[in-house]
Amino acid sequence: MTENATTGADKGAEAPSPRGRPVKLVDLVYGKLLERIQTGEYGPESRLPAEHDLAAMFDVSRPIVRDALSRLKEQGIIYSRQGAGSFVRGELPPAAVLAYAPVENIADIQRCYEFRLTLEPDAAYYAAKRRDKAAIAKIAAALNQMKDATQHKLHREDADFSFHKAITDASNNHFYASSMEALKRHIAVGMHLHGLSLQGPTRGGLEHVLEEHRTIYNAIVEGRAEDAREAMRKHLEGSRDRLFEGRILDLSL
Repeated sequence: MTENATTGADKGAEAPSPRGRPVKLVDLVYGKLLERIQTGEYGPESRLPAEHDLAAMFDVSRPIVRDALSRLKEQGIIYSRQGAGSFVRGELPPAAVLAYAPVENIADIQRCYEFRLTLEPDAAYYAAKRRDKAAIAKIAAALNQMKDATQHKLHREDADFSFHKAITDASNNHFYASSMEALKRHIAVGMHLHGLSLQGPTRGGLEHVLEEHRTIYNAIVEGRAEDAREAMRKHLEGSRDRLFEGRILDLSL
């Protein structure tokens, strides 16, 4: 889409959101750029793509991109070099970098599940309301990887995480997506141990967990937001209970 063609859509500075409220284009571009900086896709001192390239990448006009870049500059996340473009700062301000303390013990794994239960069910709810074809394709690709692994009696933590991350991406809320990315290593510990617990000879756990993921996927595809939220909640609680064999630690001490 050319800039002139996009500019007409920019007049209201909003993007359509299936079954949800319109999203301001500048917020969308800002969120996507911030996420790529936080995850290291655009690393410290790296040059961001030119404005016209970003406009083409996000299918918006250059003024929208310019406004998003201005917000990042005001927050001290990027800076400009005259005639050279915009660059990511070598040291980002604390508010720009989301990080959590590392997992140190089994109690931290339980804490991670508790936090995910406050985050991912709602992300699934909004994913069902705001998903588009590209978002659905990402979730489906991860689900297919999990299906292939299950058929070979294997558990792939990378595909499992990709599935959950794709759902937070589909929510079109960069706070959910950034939180999931910041939790990637923490979640990986729980997923690895959970995967081991599923591979016993008599459990049939891999097939059951695949079906849990398929239920979440179907609810999102069909736009059943409440069902997606509930399916995600049940899946996370089931994962936690399988890992801890139903014995939740007392974290009050």
